[in-house]
Amino acid sequence: QVQLVESGGGLVQAGGSLRLSCVASGSIFSINTMGWYRQAPGKQRELVAGITSGGRTNYADSVKGRFTISRDNAKNMVYLQMNSLKPEDTAVYYCNAGVRIGAMERSRTYWGQGTQVTVSS
Repeated sequence: QVQLVESGGGLVQAGGSLRLSCVASGSIFSINTMGWYRQAPGKQRELVAGITSGGRTNYADSVKGRFTISRDNAKNMVYLQMNSLKPEDTAVYYCNAGVRIGAMERSRTYWGQGTQVTVSS
């Protein structure tokens, strides 16, 4: 019913930048919080950044000052601008959104398939 598709991952040298994008499509009535998570090999998935429909943001301490999350509500898109990338930022990055598919429906969480970000030293 709802699909999230990420794009923009790739290989970059330390100190470089990448911009991730995620678009939500399908039977969408409204989207609440959107966010980015990441999972490195052998580690648990962790929150990178989140943004509410009103634009309030929160970040993991490890990315504050380097990453910026933003969204375009009209396009059902969320972005993650990643600057000053470090090798420890290497992970699969997942888009996440809380979506209501109808006015009487409760919000459900949906996930994208992930996009690989690799930062070389």
